[in-house]
Amino acid sequence: MSIDIAGLRPERVAVVPSPLAELGMALHALSEPAHHPGLQGWVTSVTAGLDPHLADRMCEADFLWRTTFSDLFLPCAGVPGGPALPGASLAEDLDLLDKLTDEQFVDAALEFTCALPYTTPGPSALADAELRRRALELAAARGPQQLRFTKRLLEDPPRIRAWLRRFLEDCDEAFFADVWDRLRHQLAADARHRTDLMRHKGLAEALTSVSAAITLDEDGDRITIDKLRQGHTVIRDRSLLLIPTGLGRPHLMVLHRHGWQPVLHYPVTSAEPAAPPSVDQLVLRMTALSHPVRMQLCRNLARSTYTTGELVQIHGMTAPEISRHLGALKKAGLVTTRRRGRYVLHQLDVAAVARLGSDFLEALLR
Repeated sequence: MSIDIAGLRPERVAVVPSPLAELGMALHALSEPAHHPGLQGWVTSVTAGLDPHLADRMCEADFLWRTTFSDLFLPCAGVPGGPALPGASLAEDLDLLDKLTDEQFVDAALEFTCALPYTTPGPSALADAELRRRALELAAARGPQQLRFTKRLLEDPPRIRAWLRRFLEDCDEAFFADVWDRLRHQLAADARHRTDLMRHKGLAEALTSVSAAITLDEDGDRITIDKLRQGHTVIRDRSLLLIPTGLGRPHLMVLHRHGWQPVLHYPVTSAEPAAPPSVDQLVLRMTALSHPVRMQLCRNLARSTYTTGELVQIHGMTAPEISRHLGALKKAGLVTTRRRGRYVLHQLDVAAVARLGSDFLEALLR
């Protein structure tokens, strides 16, 4: 994914926490706890103490935060009349949400069900009969509850907007106020750190410190975010917004909706590996492991070091064939080699394989 920032002045890059964005991430973690194993204790505690009526309401519109969280949780990026910063309090952020037009609100709410145009201008579901039909059809496929909510959203946006605000205020009272009180100082400190880094060492250094998956090209005109999806946007009103989250790992999200201010929403809870693999490297590794002979080689090399000659004997293949398969595994960064006298020993990098998935590693070691 990329953001065109040509002409962006350093003072127009803001790093600011957002209570509403953090509440959106809290709702996401409660709905998809498997995404956030580090929050398991917190999720269990909140879920156990949740009022049943509030829990039912949380399910009613969970498509706004289950897949990821909707752009509605970053309304500062879409406020008509120019870019705005997140509110200092949840109430201020909710006031910004109220400033979005009905068309903006509905289109953002239907992002995950209607597949509306995201990076290009297009008609609103409120004005286009075909989009309304498609939204209802896709909502029906996801269940009667989502269909009812989508119908109400399309028929009476102000009613749903009031419902959502009240629901978010009730979540704040039930559990989020305590979470925000605990996290806001950490997030503010991180924002100050990134801002100081940008001021003294430049935007490229600040972006890399946010995540090794974010890079700035040599000309300083384009930010690239290494993700398994495609997207492109251009800075709106010459501004870029970075928002830290304490609950968001491992999600690094990019708001790139057409006409909205670009936003990087990044986790700050723990340090990343020094050099996480790129998406291209992950594809290379998965491709290398897709061959059955290489799977067998990995099984041997996970247990001990072997020479090429030993692997030839074990697998009944020629030396060039074994060398070709070993070369693919080495290129993918899954096998290491070391020399012992006149012998070259090969071994599986178990740590690299473990990062691809514990089930696969357990199968190799079984």
